Amino acid sequence: MRRRFLYMVLLLLGTVPMRAELVPLDNPQSGATGVAPLFFSPNAFPIPDMLDGRTQGKLRVEAAGDVYIGMQGDYTEDILARIYIPLFTDRVNLTVWMPVMEWYQLSDERRSFCRIADSTLTSGHEAGDVYVSADIHLLKQRKICPDIAFRAALKTASGGGFSKARYYDSPGYFFDLAIGKSMYILSGGGVSGLPQDKQVVELRLSGSVGFLCWQTANGRQNDAFMYGLQLLVAHRYVSLRTTWGGYMGWEKYGDRPMSLKVQASGHIRGFEPYILYQYGIKDYPFHQVRVGLAYNVDILKRKEAKK
Repeated sequence: MRRRFLYMVLLLLGTVPMRAELVPLDNPQSGATGVAPLFFSPNAFPIPDMLDGRTQGKLRVEAAGDVYIGMQGDYTEDILARIYIPLFTDRVNLTVWMPVMEWYQLSDERRSFCRIADSTLTSGHEAGDVYVSADIHLLKQRKICPDIAFRAALKTASGGGFSKARYYDSPGYFFDLAIGKSMYILSGGGVSGLPQDKQVVELRLSGSVGFLCWQTANGRQNDAFMYGLQLLVAHRYVSLRTTWGGYMGWEKYGDRPMSLKVQASGHIRGFEPYILYQYGIKDYPFHQVRVGLAYNVDILKRKEAKK
């Protein structure tokens, strides 16, 4: 009953059909390996969550559950864990995250599409890749200047199931630069470039560009250009974040995923429950629903108070 309900919700949300433009792998002109998001699980190398020009100034611990429904009957559930650790300042943080475990079901059509040789494989589970990033807040917003943040991230090869088209079983990395600027609608009326009190509505527009790379096959690698745009509307207790983004690999064979993400969050005394929906526009043939809970602790101020 629960699964049928999720199918109905995701089908209603995904009103535009997801399309896959395929090139035969045996075409010697293509130079494609097929080690790309279109042919693997939604966690193989997903579109990274975009920075908005800022970093996490607090210790943030997050746990979430995902449901992915893909074309050709692919169904995946997972548990995500993530932590943001400020490194002695609110302008630098270390972020570690991973899909701790995923459970999946495959249809005959999906196995054929992904060229999975084992015809008996219908379901299973795999542990995911670990991601580690250093996030640096280079410039803080002023009246004219925007926020600017830089991120360097590494993807490990800890995920398994390469022959099952789950994870690449190879390392990867990405760098990106994000720029964001906020405007605040004040509680007493008017608009300001800087917040004056807590009773405000924040409107924030952000953009990012970067470089992403992963190893494919036979010692080769795929290099991709990353991009993203984001709009945030936030109040003291609730926020809504919409992100369009993706990356473009050089093989042009299932390696140019693009998606739209919408996330609604609540903010209650350090706790942040949220729900996210992601729609794959191209080369990411999945509908995703994530329900999560984060907890934020200002450990830097606590350390200063103890001194």
